[in-house]
Amino acid sequence: MALNLRQRQTECIIRMLNMNQPVNATGTANEEVYKILIYDRFCQNILSPLIHVKDLRKHGVTLYFLIDKDRKPVLDVPAVYFVQPSPVNIQRIIADASKSLYDSFHLNFSSSIPRQLLEDLASGTLNSDSIDRISKVHDQYLEFVTLEDNLFSLAQKSSYVQLNDPSAGDREIEEIVEKIAGGLFCVLATLGVVPIIRCPRGGPAEMVASALDQRLRDHLLSKNNLFTEGGNFASSFQRPILCIFDRNFELSVGIQHDFRYRPLVHDVLGLKLNRLTVPGEKGGTKSFELDSSDLFWVANGSLEFPEVAVEIETQLNKYKKDVDDVNRRTGGTDGAEFDGTDMIGNTKHLMNAVNSLPELTERKQVIDKHTNIATVLLGEIKERSLDSYAKKENDMIVRGGIDRHDLLGVLRGKGTKLDKLRFAIMYLISSESMNQAEVEAVEAALRESEVDTCAFQYVKKIKSLNVSLASANSASRSNIVDWAEKLYGQSISAVTAGVKNLLSNDRQLALTRTVDALMEGKPNPEVDSYLVFDPRAPKSSSGSTSSHLKGPFKEAIVFMIGGGNYVEYGSLQELVQRQQPAKHVIYGTTELLTGEEFVEQLSLLGQKMGLGGAPASASTQ
Repeated sequence: MALNLRQRQTECIIRMLNMNQPVNATGTANEEVYKILIYDRFCQNILSPLIHVKDLRKHGVTLYFLIDKDRKPVLDVPAVYFVQPSPVNIQRIIADASKSLYDSFHLNFSSSIPRQLLEDLASGTLNSDSIDRISKVHDQYLEFVTLEDNLFSLAQKSSYVQLNDPSAGDREIEEIVEKIAGGLFCVLATLGVVPIIRCPRGGPAEMVASALDQRLRDHLLSKNNLFTEGGNFASSFQRPILCIFDRNFELSVGIQHDFRYRPLVHDVLGLKLNRLTVPGEKGGTKSFELDSSDLFWVANGSLEFPEVAVEIETQLNKYKKDVDDVNRRTGGTDGAEFDGTDMIGNTKHLMNAVNSLPELTERKQVIDKHTNIATVLLGEIKERSLDSYAKKENDMIVRGGIDRHDLLGVLRGKGTKLDKLRFAIMYLISSESMNQAEVEAVEAALRESEVDTCAFQYVKKIKSLNVSLASANSASRSNIVDWAEKLYGQSISAVTAGVKNLLSNDRQLALTRTVDALMEGKPNPEVDSYLVFDPRAPKSSSGSTSSHLKGPFKEAIVFMIGGGNYVEYGSLQELVQRQQPAKHVIYGTTELLTGEEFVEQLSLLGQKMGLGGAPASASTQ
């Protein structure tokens, strides 16, 4: 049985909603108890992609509220709290208990509650004489958002900026690293697996891998740990591999335009928590949900946009044919098959028609939804020439450059300010050498379009550092590294590394190729230098190369620090589908970012270094 993160997290939430009582085969508690659910914003986002209102009703939740809203007492009813363990939330819980808002309090924290906060909770409820109202306190280890079976986000905002901020001190960096390691620990605890951890040397990836390894080791020392129950997985006979990367490993993927359906919907329409809102008729808006229950989305998310448009048309024609077929069988049209003398046959046709109606109605709703989405996308594509951006960026990466006339033509043509900025940065990253006159022409074209160039200047500065690093002799190179690390924090870890091999002929990303090599477990010059952390092995062997590692791995968890996207997710899922025997990859990131959101983080870093123009704002979109 493959690791299914969505299923495991949903099971944990259902158990929590049933006051942490065992649930039966139907997924409900043996004894139904009506209750109230209280959550904070973060935990609302955890619940949102997994649990719908009808599911809450099924589990006896009659009312649900945000913790920071004023609430009236509801007597004789227990309350299930699902919140982050923060000082603000603890104080609010103490206040609620002291007012006797509910009969009993079942407290569930999204991650392990620190001892100090637990003591604050105990003393606060003791002082207000309400400690007997606190029935149970649970650490749920659910501090991550699962969007699909194999896709999760820690929902930790701006981690790329925080980790690359030149003014960040060691303590701030350590706090961010610990927070990321804590989120990954929650994912592993929910799956019930202790993986082998692999990562490149240096930078945030090694820091997070080392912190996670230590956290797992400390936890495994206790007999009653979260991983003793993990043996019910068939997959646990062979442990999965956890591959940790930093966004600088392949910067371009966070910036480039993509022409496939899922990345387009995310990048252009702002898909958030599996929901999006598009303009409707007469100035209104329409909201849609896109998740694993939408079979069209699952089947066609990785197709290029024109293929999706054809598929919508095909599904519509098939739907019309099936409706005509039902009408014909029931005598709705020519009645060719409707014979008045054959009552049993006619009844059978009617029964079949009635039974097929819900399925036909559902199909029509899905077709209408994707027709709406595709229509809005098409408008954006035409207005901004997104197909041209995607094609030219891909050509730039494959060829290592672009004709100057084409380059300036795009920057002076259609597209938003951020489209042009992203294209200019892609030119910088993909160019094998820096042509000073060409770079100046690009900057002039950006200024002409009133584009803020902070992000462009930031990437340019880092690229020039890497060029200096490559050409310098060993003595001056160490000086450059010292200076760069002081000025740029973690960024020196080769923003442009691997750019030459970014996209091979089959459009495989460097990330996907590296994960493939790590799962294979064979000697490979691309990954031989990668560190190995095995939390179950003696400490002395961790951090060394893979002498004790046995490949190949059937399952992998791939984690991107500093912001991930649907392009990488799609590429990894394509890798899995191509492989025999079947393999399984879960993709996770600190946060899912559109190209525009990521470029805004680069702009912020540029500003912090005093580069470029005015700050980017929403108006630049």
